Amino acid sequence: MTTPRIVTVRQNILKANDHTAADNRATFAASGVRAINLVSSPGSGKTALLERTLRDLAGQLAMGVAVGDLATENDAARLRQWGSQAEQIVTGTICHLDAAMVGAVLPRFDLTALDVLFLENVGNLVCPSSYDLGEAARAVLISTTEGEDKPLKYPTMFNTADVVVITKMDLADAVGFDRELCRENIDRARPGVPVVELSSRSGAGLEPWFAFVRGTAG
Repeated sequence: MTTPRIVTVRQNILKANDHTAADNRATFAASGVRAINLVSSPGSGKTALLERTLRDLAGQLAMGVAVGDLATENDAARLRQWGSQAEQIVTGTICHLDAAMVGAVLPRFDLTALDVLFLENVGNLVCPSSYDLGEAARAVLISTTEGEDKPLKYPTMFNTADVVVITKMDLADAVGFDRELCRENIDRARPGVPVVELSSRSGAGLEPWFAFVRGTAG
């Protein structure tokens, strides 16, 4: 019995992606840049968290952002107002960033002048889980407004996380967010993963996130 062609094609695509990701990783290492892949469903607050990070850590870290979206440059424009370079990657019909897209945008940055490069992935908790971009770390965001069962619905994504960030904690009481249940579900999907609870709006809980960005989190 022959292997279904769709499986063979997918394996070849991911193998090619992994080779390009290794090249990206080598480029980041040679330049001394910490690359962080931010992944979440749409509306979880990736761009808001990046805005707050760029604002609060300005003067402490040199940061850049590569922003993935199916269309428009709206998010990149939002981020540039805080003084950091932000380059848009328009993916068209593709629901994730891949290593080749990231590799293509890297020449626009002076990587040797950066400490951190954020890779803001397309809003999606399915496809991005399979694609290594060459990042040093992956942050998966879940907001209090999404429901506590997201880690159980999308276990593959949460199982790839180096940190899980619970955003919009300022809305937790208003939406009836069950903090303990959410953390229990995160631990079921990714036992022992660090969890950061924060509000980009109020600033509460940002210090542990900043430690992760710097690479100094315990």
